[in-house]
Amino acid sequence: MVMTSVDESVRTVSRSDRTVISYSVVGPAHGPTWVYVHGWGCRRTDFDPVAAFLPEGDRVVSVDLAGHGDSTSARAAWTMAEFARDVAAVLVAESVERCVVVGHSLGGAVALELARLLPDTVTEVIGLDSFHYLGLYPAIEDAAARGLLQTFEDDFSSGVRSLVVMGSVPDTDPGFAEAIFAKASRLVPAVGIGTLAEMLRWDMDEALAAVPHPVATLAVRGLLDPAAPERYGDRIDFVVHELGSHHFLLERPEETAALLLATRTTA
Repeated sequence: MVMTSVDESVRTVSRSDRTVISYSVVGPAHGPTWVYVHGWGCRRTDFDPVAAFLPEGDRVVSVDLAGHGDSTSARAAWTMAEFARDVAAVLVAESVERCVVVGHSLGGAVALELARLLPDTVTEVIGLDSFHYLGLYPAIEDAAARGLLQTFEDDFSSGVRSLVVMGSVPDTDPGFAEAIFAKASRLVPAVGIGTLAEMLRWDMDEALAAVPHPVATLAVRGLLDPAAPERYGDRIDFVVHELGSHHFLLERPEETAALLLATRTTA
């Protein structure tokens, strides 16, 4: 596969609540477009290594969600729908007419909401290790959500550590896991906790019912809850692999790009 340049054109778009969304664009303006939405505590540049292995003629738009990376915001509510409106503002600014949306983890929820918001623009949704953590979504009971959030409120660093552990597999490199922890730990606690709270309230069943587009997820075998394909196998295409941990896109970018290309059904 030919590697493409990942020299970024970094741009911004402003929204309400003093929100400024930073994003990057790589590739020709009229090429088949991928839109990348990162996960909790991550940032748009996580997709750069993968983008380097996508076809030269493809365009990649990578977005920092509000409160993450270089994007800032004074908002109080961190809902999946509002994150989707942030990404939609980017697509409008870039005159994107059709795109495949790739969402890592939490970004998968945002991607579904984006497809719901812009059904004529989004052609399909591909999650990166998303949609199958049944302990996080679909919407869970308030008591269970409260217990999880309390961990982060009591000690945010310990909460972040627990997520990194949850997303690791037996052969995850300790140094790599530590780098993921360090990155996520830089998230402002109010943003991190607020985002987690809204993710736990998010109803994936409702979103899936409202989105007619093809939906797939590249699921890490060692992290896949077997109940998830049983529950959603008729709606989500589970592409199971062994490329690494929850953050496999950083560990095995070339193979991740190949899986994305094999999974994509529209251009």
